Amino acid sequence: MSLAFDPASLRRGRLTYFPVVPGRVEFSIELRRLLNETNPAVVAVELPGMIRKDFLRAVERLPEMSVIVYPEAGGDDEEDERAIYVPVEPADPFTEAVRTANEIGAEVVFIEPDHGDRPHLPDVYPDTYTIRRIGLNRYIDEYRVSPQPRSDEIAEHAAGIAWKLQGLDPLAEAVVVISLNLLDPVLDAMEIPQEQPPAGVRGEHVQLMNLHPDCLAEVCVEYPYLQDRWEFYRLDMREPRLVDRPAVQFDLLREAEAKYAESTGEKLEYWHRRLIAKFARNLALCSAQLIPHAFDLAVAARSIADDNYGWEVWQMANRYPSQQAVCELETINVSAEEIWINTKRVKIRRRLPRPKQRLKSTGLKPRKKEKFPGDWARQTNGNSICSYPPEDLVVEGYGRFLKDKAKSILSAERERVEPFTTSILDGIDMRETIRNWHKKQIYVRKAEKLADDVGAVVVIFDEDPGDRCTYLTTWLGEHQNESDMAFYSTEPFDQLVGPGIGRAEYGGFLMVLPPRRMLDVWTDRDYDFAENKPERLLLAGLDYAVHRHVVYVASKPPRSIFRSIAAHLNRKIVYIPIGQLSPTKLKKVRVVHVLDSYDRRETAKDYLW
Repeated sequence: MSLAFDPASLRRGRLTYFPVVPGRVEFSIELRRLLNETNPAVVAVELPGMIRKDFLRAVERLPEMSVIVYPEAGGDDEEDERAIYVPVEPADPFTEAVRTANEIGAEVVFIEPDHGDRPHLPDVYPDTYTIRRIGLNRYIDEYRVSPQPRSDEIAEHAAGIAWKLQGLDPLAEAVVVISLNLLDPVLDAMEIPQEQPPAGVRGEHVQLMNLHPDCLAEVCVEYPYLQDRWEFYRLDMREPRLVDRPAVQFDLLREAEAKYAESTGEKLEYWHRRLIAKFARNLALCSAQLIPHAFDLAVAARSIADDNYGWEVWQMANRYPSQQAVCELETINVSAEEIWINTKRVKIRRRLPRPKQRLKSTGLKPRKKEKFPGDWARQTNGNSICSYPPEDLVVEGYGRFLKDKAKSILSAERERVEPFTTSILDGIDMRETIRNWHKKQIYVRKAEKLADDVGAVVVIFDEDPGDRCTYLTTWLGEHQNESDMAFYSTEPFDQLVGPGIGRAEYGGFLMVLPPRRMLDVWTDRDYDFAENKPERLLLAGLDYAVHRHVVYVASKPPRSIFRSIAAHLNRKIVYIPIGQLSPTKLKKVRVVHVLDSYDRRETAKDYLW
């Protein structure tokens, strides 16, 4: 099946109609291919003639983007602040029509009436990515199957366009680039002679301005990262992956992840990526689209990872190296609300370890800084280490949460459902009752309590195959409610956030109660047959647990041999996939601060973030 556009079905005499979805790159691809193959004498575009001079100048400025501003209908009064904004972006098919027409030497005709504001037409289209699967002709035909609602304003607008088209050279081959939702009204209007429409907004009120680089992602139909790829692709049209939406989004997320790791020192796991893809897909489906937009990607990244990654995704989507903040034109920084209706907004609060990269609201207390490089390292004595009590409470609370979750999993496994006879036991099981409603039988459930509790919790964030987490330690609980803990992490004193205060990231940890029983896990020769750090922690958990069940949280379950070891010790491993847990909570738990003395606990609150 050929996906290229076949113009035969939309050819009327010497006019070939090319309907487009404004702003979408898939139509620009097919339009550029058609114009280069047919080489028409005239290219007619659905743009008002009053902006012709400024639009042509904006096209000459490409790949740098511009915006054309002119007053709304009836807005000749200089005090009237209402205006219409027309972004001139490379991936827009109307821009591409003018751009390619200039390259092939075709005459460009602007056919839209100068009313200042066009009538409202339904602009909800099927996802244009489907063109890559079903072809452009079928996409257009499927859209035209359901008649679009019309009004007197639409008919008048279409008549004005038809009048311009009827005035073209009848002997010249012409391609008419028109919005898909206006195609049928214009075709109907072309069946009868039309009269010249009344004059509209005068051209002297039209202004051409430069768009500030920071606002491109908000005001453009296609996000700038994709438009930058289009600039490379349109030169030879040989590498479709450059403008294939899933491939572009994959590259965008990958580059954003690299920036995220550079700015925060953290990395995403494979289950982060999988959940982000699923979340973004669901957001797209909520908007009746197949492929998520840049906004959906940023929301998914923020929701699954954190605000920092959401920010990097949005910044990467907004990347467009060709745009300059200073040029010969006036530069404006406009928001989406000024150009579009029904806009969406998301709040992103960045939290970065380096203050110079952090967005800081006025009035917030700034973080303390070193008086000179090496000041905090000079104050670190290294005689002892201890934890920060508020963080201990957070970790202990999360350990209790994991124990409760494990018990709920085990309880669900032991739950029994049976037909109702003489007792409703622990309640009616609605699911089974509805499933067997045809039997006219009520089902009840019986939950058997666990015979034992959870004795240890092992959480593995990173198996650390690259040996990034070189800090291995075991510390004991300071009171009866605080667990003994063994963990491996990044080197805390390589990243000082205060005098004698190091910040690290857990690779994994083990927690057991009661406290003050654990020897140094990392030097204990009983665990030397473990192949990696997570297995050593799991062995210690099985060894030190005083209750039968041991919770193991990781991206994949332990090797089968550990089931045998656990059974030999009368233990049972309860595996919880880390992807089932809240990424936000995991993010909060994963950071650990190590203090070089107990005295630091008094001042740590002034430095930690």
